[in-house]
Amino acid sequence: MARTTFIGGNWKMNTDRQSARALAEATARAAANLPIQVAIFPPFPYLIDAAAALAAAGSPFNLLLGAQDVCHHPNGAFTGGVSIAMLHDVGVRVALTGHSERRHVFNESDELVNAKTRAILKMPEGGREAGEGQLACILCIGETLEQRRAGQTDAVNRRQLRAGLAGIPGEAVDNGRLTIAYEPVWAIGTGVSATSADAQDAHAKIRAELSAMYSHSVADGIRIQYGGSVKASSVAELLAQPDIDGALVGGASLSTDEFPAILRAGAAKAAGAIA
Repeated sequence: MARTTFIGGNWKMNTDRQSARALAEATARAAANLPIQVAIFPPFPYLIDAAAALAAAGSPFNLLLGAQDVCHHPNGAFTGGVSIAMLHDVGVRVALTGHSERRHVFNESDELVNAKTRAILKMPEGGREAGEGQLACILCIGETLEQRRAGQTDAVNRRQLRAGLAGIPGEAVDNGRLTIAYEPVWAIGTGVSATSADAQDAHAKIRAELSAMYSHSVADGIRIQYGGSVKASSVAELLAQPDIDGALVGGASLSTDEFPAILRAGAAKAAGAIA
């Protein structure tokens, strides 16, 4: 099955209002007319500014506004929370769950990651689908350096994948609204990326686990991004792997030189020039 290449730029807690608008505009120009899907994830305070910048730039159909996190509750007394409906109201169309920094800096549990993922995919506690959801979801999984050294990479990925998707049936993910991001924690912000062979091995095993959880056809349709110090100089080799369908980019997404180059590499993969 052909899977559309998907490149995401996670700005994390960077930029100010002016630079967020400028970066959104630059990304819109770079993404225009490319045969891939692109998403940017600005900080919460600048989502509206980024949305306005995308609209002013013509808002390419393939460019989505994303949120770095969500609250799984729909409304109520949850100080600091931002609901899915609020995000959708300001133009957000995709959200991250389970990012390594949410897990390891903010101590989010597998159960909380699952609650957020279920909320995005509209799966209430009863386990029955509640209808078409408003956002797409990128569920992030990955091992720490200590876990990698202990030979636990596959076990950690399997546990986080199954926990994150617990109670979510195949029909809720077999529609293009779920992407998995494999982000080895030891490679994030370190400048060290997994080798293309290591990344492909992890991606292939994640896809095999999805097949065991759902079916081969469902697993074959779910995109799996690589995230972990992705740079323009390394992304082509990563994207050449058959089970790597894109990238979730951190620091390089803040560069108006690096990120467009990464998008062009994604377009080359989509065109079959990288294989």
